[in-house]
Amino acid sequence: MKRLAFTMIELVMAVVVLGILAAMAIPRLDNDIRIGARDTIHSALQYTRQLALSDNKTNPRDNEWQQELWAIRFSEDGDDGFTYSIFSNRDHGTNVDREECAVDPSNGKYMFAKAGNNTINEEESPNVFLGNNFGVNRVDFEDGCDGGRTIAFDHLGRPFIGGIFAREDLYSEVMIDDCTITIGFEDTSINDIVFTISKETGFVQIEE
Repeated sequence: MKRLAFTMIELVMAVVVLGILAAMAIPRLDNDIRIGARDTIHSALQYTRQLALSDNKTNPRDNEWQQELWAIRFSEDGDDGFTYSIFSNRDHGTNVDREECAVDPSNGKYMFAKAGNNTINEEESPNVFLGNNFGVNRVDFEDGCDGGRTIAFDHLGRPFIGGIFAREDLYSEVMIDDCTITIGFEDTSINDIVFTISKETGFVQIEE
């Protein structure tokens, strides 16, 4: 007579095997999230510097030309975590407009997220939403960029900290010590990511 059902032992073994597979998959998922966040932020920092290297903003006819340096700014949007924008403050205003932002080479959309608004607009790159994508809920600037959340670069790749808005004497903001940026996650089981930006060259390094 044919057997039409699994035995209890077979069911128990199946549950055990599924449990082992799930236990193996969870750390891998956490690692994939961390790698995704690491690569996204590293690429964004490098892209900002590359834009600055290829776009000399020096203008002797404009004593506020420094405000137009290419910069990356991280913003916190409450419970939704962090976003970032890559921009050149062309109108010398106190806010960043979408049209002043870089275009994401991966999708042709603006690398812009309006502060306080975590809703993804169809014209904005989804890659800038670090909280939604990876659960990033902490971006700490320390050492040479302590207390800021904006870093700009000039055409030589040199980094500048914070206050690039409404400043004429931007060279008072040139970075004099290496900058350390620490990225943290809502899921505290995921290890922090640490980036270092060299004070002289703006070179971005990942500290593993």
